[in-house]
Amino acid sequence: MKQLISIFALVFAVQCASVPTAQLPVKSSVSGTPVEYKLDGKTYEGFLAVDSSVTGKRPGILVIHEWWGLNDYPKQRAKQLADLGYVAFVMDVYGKGIIAKDHVEAGKLSGANGDPKVMLKKIYKALEILKSNPNVDTSKIGAIGYCFGGGGVIELALDGADLRGGVVSFHGMLGSKNLASGAKKIKSKVLVHHGADDPFIPKTVVDTFIKTVTDAKAPVTFISHPGAVHGFTRPGAEGHGLPGLAYNEKADYASFDSMKAFFAANFK
Repeated sequence: MKQLISIFALVFAVQCASVPTAQLPVKSSVSGTPVEYKLDGKTYEGFLAVDSSVTGKRPGILVIHEWWGLNDYPKQRAKQLADLGYVAFVMDVYGKGIIAKDHVEAGKLSGANGDPKVMLKKIYKALEILKSNPNVDTSKIGAIGYCFGGGGVIELALDGADLRGGVVSFHGMLGSKNLASGAKKIKSKVLVHHGADDPFIPKTVVDTFIKTVTDAKAPVTFISHPGAVHGFTRPGAEGHGLPGLAYNEKADYASFDSMKAFFAANFK
């Protein structure tokens, strides 16, 4: 019987390994709802994911989307976080219903939010919304971000935000103009997952980031995934036709498991 169970476990593991983590199923009790809010007279629409089978207050995780906008990808990631026992809120950076149709528009939209002051104002508003949820333990907050959003959570850390859960960046932007001044202000633990062959982030930028946070003795863990390029957690990333943008199964699973362990340890 033990041998049979082991065989089933092995088959299950093999099957899962062939499915991108973003497509792994979540419990039927996990659901997501749109949350409309306003900032400076503009309407935004975030996405809140919770597991109705969990009772009582629990940690909250802010999710910041890629440069494409708040599409189905970050919503699914939020549901996965809810499946892990958290309340997850995907903030809307661009405005209600605004999703880039191609990389040119994505570049313009993300560029319009490139000023850290602009981005941080939106992030802090989203954190207020997350903390206002009655299911959230406001003493236990974390944040994750992908690509453009990965840069956003790093900006949050550089601004001195004190999040018990810390922040996790997946193939995020590393060249913040606040890096030199903000590295010594970092209070939240930071976990950075970077594609070692990412052509969008020059090696000089990577080296400067690592040296600056190391010299500042900041609580930053930097993990470089060999063979991975930009967007390695994103299923079908190569479909956008941009060289250097592609999904990488090994890096996807490794970074996802690392995130789970990171939050579990920080919220313990």
